[in-house]
Amino acid sequence: MKTSRDFWILAGLVIVTTVLSAWMAATHRATWLEAFSFVTGAVCVWLTVKENVWNFPISLINVVAFAIVFAKAQLFADAGLQVIYFFLTLIGWYLWLFGGEGRTELHIGRTPKLELAIVIIGGLGLTLGLTIYLRRAGDALPFLDAFTTALSLCAQWLLNRKYLENWHFWIAVDVLYVPMYLYKDLYLTAFLYVVFLVMATMGLIEWLKRWKLQPRTPHASAALVGAT
Repeated sequence: MKTSRDFWILAGLVIVTTVLSAWMAATHRATWLEAFSFVTGAVCVWLTVKENVWNFPISLINVVAFAIVFAKAQLFADAGLQVIYFFLTLIGWYLWLFGGEGRTELHIGRTPKLELAIVIIGGLGLTLGLTIYLRRAGDALPFLDAFTTALSLCAQWLLNRKYLENWHFWIAVDVLYVPMYLYKDLYLTAFLYVVFLVMATMGLIEWLKRWKLQPRTPHASAALVGAT
């Protein structure tokens, strides 16, 4: 019963995103390509919550769509970032299929301390570098833009490795994006990220339940030791 309820909640969130995105496009508050990007993003998050590997091909479509949107808006740094996401998504697709023991399917695990430390240090370094670049480029919110970008890349890497902690990073990103878009008067976009925040929170809860129930392989056990 609870699984069915969670399914319909997620489905409802995707439907809300779809309807809102279509309305934004129809009322010229967004282009149809932007609306398509939001919808594919919502579907991608839904599939990720359900631990479905099809989130990766949908994500590739989403990344290409956003790259076109940003390029048309002459936001070349954001468009270039989508190229990085594209290759990270390809890596994640491969790892989910063949990243387990003996090139088998990868299972949910906990991030080893060393890898988590490397990811955090890398994210901080990327934040610093991007902040300097965005200040010179005249960005309205250079630090926040840089920090959310770095957090997103860290989250994507942890997602590629199927680590539970990826949801902590996505939740942090969404929490920051909501006030950032409100500050920029992008109210509908901010609302869409509230939807993504709810979905990410559900993803954390569902993945945690699945991780507790799955058998402990040597790989998973090693990750657990490293995470404690």
